[in-house]
Amino acid sequence: MEIYVVGGAVRDELLGLAVKDRDWVVVGATPQHMLDRGYLQVGQDFPVFLHPQTHEEYALARIERKTAPGYTGFAFHAAPGVTLEQDLMRRDLTVNAMARDAAGTLIDPHGGRADLEARVLRHVAPAFAEDPVRILRVARFAARFAEFSVAPETLELMRSMVAAGEVDALVAERVWQELARGLMEDRPARMFETLRECGALARLLPELDALWGVPQRADYHPEVDTGVHVMMVIDMAARLGAPLPARFAALTHDLGKGLTPADILPRHHGHEARSVTLLEAVCERLRVPTDCRDVGRLAARYHGDMHRVAELRPETRLTVLERCDALRRPERFEQILLACEADYRGRLGWEERDYVQAETWRAALAAIRGVDAGAIARETVAVGKDGAAEIPRRIAAARVEALRALKAASR
Repeated sequence: MEIYVVGGAVRDELLGLAVKDRDWVVVGATPQHMLDRGYLQVGQDFPVFLHPQTHEEYALARIERKTAPGYTGFAFHAAPGVTLEQDLMRRDLTVNAMARDAAGTLIDPHGGRADLEARVLRHVAPAFAEDPVRILRVARFAARFAEFSVAPETLELMRSMVAAGEVDALVAERVWQELARGLMEDRPARMFETLRECGALARLLPELDALWGVPQRADYHPEVDTGVHVMMVIDMAARLGAPLPARFAALTHDLGKGLTPADILPRHHGHEARSVTLLEAVCERLRVPTDCRDVGRLAARYHGDMHRVAELRPETRLTVLERCDALRRPERFEQILLACEADYRGRLGWEERDYVQAETWRAALAAIRGVDAGAIARETVAVGKDGAAEIPRRIAAARVEALRALKAASR
């Protein structure tokens, strides 16, 4: 029985990066051998085991055969006779198809080290085309390793996979899983640009793909192209350290601009409502988690108001705060503000501007929080039997007055 560390741990070590997780391949063993040594079996489709002390994953060396369309259509064969080289052959990219033995010797049958040095993401073998998830993985690696390029032959293979309909066989949960991981990389725009370049974005997120080539007013958007703007926004969200819901909101806040009537371009009147409609369809199709859906919907609907806060009447400010449920969900409101800041600064030449609007909204929230709603309710009820019906109106009036005073003080 021989044990090798494989994949990302070897790659990251060669890149001088911190190794977070180690995956291991075991050659020459059976499932019973592993169980006898105290390993816990967790894999159902193929034998994967957890080490009894470290809980790291150990997989028996295996080969695979395509049996049906999609990413689940595989038959796996794991046996003591399967070699390490055979196991590495089934991996996606050369930079992920390296191993080290117990003595630390590098096993690199597919030139992964050379591709690391050349900063190239290249597929290992033609069998890459059998698994459409690999398109998403390559795009995600492009976001993680921003200085790497995708090899032309790999990009061409990805295009042929899209043309063959392989991407259409992906299930929603797996698509969302990879997109979410890509959004959390340092340069998430590269994931979506790579997907667009191979044609997969039009299949997976046609609402987003439609934004390239749609013009915006150059005085507000010096980059002009809406697709370019959205890519700048998600990279800015990453720069701001935004959590996933805010990054998803940054990605989807302008979807409605893809449906703007041609006769009013480059203006986009009403795009916020159209963005919400398209966002809901995306969330339903990809089964996006509720927290991402909620932050995305509110940012799409109100990002224009967030930017124009100085122009808004106190009544309108209160309406926005209430519809964002900012009093009860201040943490979520902060994520909405982060997405809006990314939108504001995700423009050519605007990257270093201060988003003073966020502080204005925080001050507004503090102002209405300072209104003693309980005291108003008690005083109103004391007026008489009809007082209870007046409570919401009087609380709202007090909050508007607090916002009016705040606005006057800031002049």
